[in-house]
Amino acid sequence: MLKKILTLAVAALGLMAAPQASAQFNLAKAAKAAKSAAQAVTLTDAQMTAYVKEYIDWMDTHNEVAAEDSPYTQRLKTLTEGLTDVDGTPLNFKVYLVIDVNAFACADGSVRVFSSLMDIMSDEELLGVIGHEVGHVGLHHSRKAFKNALLTSALKDAVGSANSTVGALTDSQLGDLGEAMMTSKFSRKQEEEADDYGYKFLKDKGKDPAAMSAAFRKLKELEGDQKSSKLNQLFSSHPDLDKRIERMDKKIAAEKK
Repeated sequence: MLKKILTLAVAALGLMAAPQASAQFNLAKAAKAAKSAAQAVTLTDAQMTAYVKEYIDWMDTHNEVAAEDSPYTQRLKTLTEGLTDVDGTPLNFKVYLVIDVNAFACADGSVRVFSSLMDIMSDEELLGVIGHEVGHVGLHHSRKAFKNALLTSALKDAVGSANSTVGALTDSQLGDLGEAMMTSKFSRKQEEEADDYGYKFLKDKGKDPAAMSAAFRKLKELEGDQKSSKLNQLFSSHPDLDKRIERMDKKIAAEKK
């Protein structure tokens, strides 16, 4: 049986499909947060890499991952053949068997696609989603979002910039990190940049970049038919789909001339 994902990392295509979570903090916590934020700003690359790995490992443990012989896994493997890395960062793909309709990518190249998203999208549309997500990784948006989440979540008190080692985070701390990431959003500029990057990435990898436009058209279709509760939050924060479709269509048309 599919279950609801416990928390989300970076949202696909500027969308969010996560469970509701409180983001309220009392004044004492806020004051403590401000004091410790300066320390986390100086996180080294090695520390950031370690925290990202710990987080995605936690996500993979706390959500049902489709087995290697699952039709979902086999479909995703076929779809992403040849998508081995983004600017030297190795890519790895897994499917979460959850009811939420989404996907996300982490700074380490981990891309997670939700089975419910695969259920409603064609291969071409899914490829467009993946291209966009990889764009956030290649442009370091995912890394910046993760660092911001460290600064705004309760676990920043566990992040010591003066110490080169990274201690294991508790479930509670990782949950706080997930909540911080769930409430974070990419800017409109970042979303457009990821669109453009994804288009070029797919083209350079021998895939049809028109998949980007196909993905947006599918999302536009879903936007007009939000009957399912699992889709209710999908369209609360994304940039204008019509404009994104128009931008991608112009790119496609220009290359055909």
